[in-house]
Amino acid sequence: MEKGNLNIAAVCMHSAPGEIEKNLDRMQSFVSEAYLDRMQSFVSEALKAGADIVCFPELCVTGYVLTRPFDVYGGLDSERVMERLVRMAREAALVLIAGLVEISDDEKPYISQVIAGPEGLIGAGQEIKVFSHESTTFGVQLCYEAHFPEISTRMALMGADIVFIPHASPRGEPNEKFKSWLRHLPARAFDNGMFVVACNQMGKTGAGLAFPGVAVVFGPDGRLLAKYMGKSEKILFAELEAGMLRDVRTHRMRYFLPERRPELYKKGDN
Repeated sequence: MEKGNLNIAAVCMHSAPGEIEKNLDRMQSFVSEAYLDRMQSFVSEALKAGADIVCFPELCVTGYVLTRPFDVYGGLDSERVMERLVRMAREAALVLIAGLVEISDDEKPYISQVIAGPEGLIGAGQEIKVFSHESTTFGVQLCYEAHFPEISTRMALMGADIVFIPHASPRGEPNEKFKSWLRHLPARAFDNGMFVVACNQMGKTGAGLAFPGVAVVFGPDGRLLAKYMGKSEKILFAELEAGMLRDVRTHRMRYFLPERRPELYKKGDN
């Protein structure tokens, strides 16, 4: 982010399990269509806010179930889904972060996270890695992974300015979920001197799960920059200031990552 600020959008969205076309259409409505008479076009909002990266919730394409996953996801054409996500990103000139469940050859489900940009497919998260868009480097984690501090630190050491953490985290009211996130997400930002952006699915599904709508943005000093808590779909916009990142990373009492001495806390031979 050396060259300037970056605007991001974190989406709280309802995703119906197994209704792939419906969910993709819903995403498309956030990207390019008017959202009835009480919502503005997402493209208009994104351009107005200068949004460069849009993070959708975990499993936004396929929805989330805990039982009989093959019955729900078995007919998914993941290649066609990725083509459509790439097309959305190209048409809106944005980077999109979106998730889906795929079924492996032995019929075990696994989560794929797709990053698509104006130039095409940027990557799909299969390992700990970072991605680049113009002058920004970012990482993507899923909700469970955010509970392991080493993953965020590894991404920071690889040059990440931002970590996006899309969630499909059910149960509880929005305020409860927000308070739960306050236990660990600010620490991932503060410990590593990076921005952290998280968003959750929202609403009840036919699979019997209820997702509280929450989206948050934390600065590299661990402080909350923006939040949404509610029971309706929402796009949370935030401007990530390059100066804020620079101020933290040039201050020896605010940026501790370069002073790590991992040799002191490696597991010993005894």
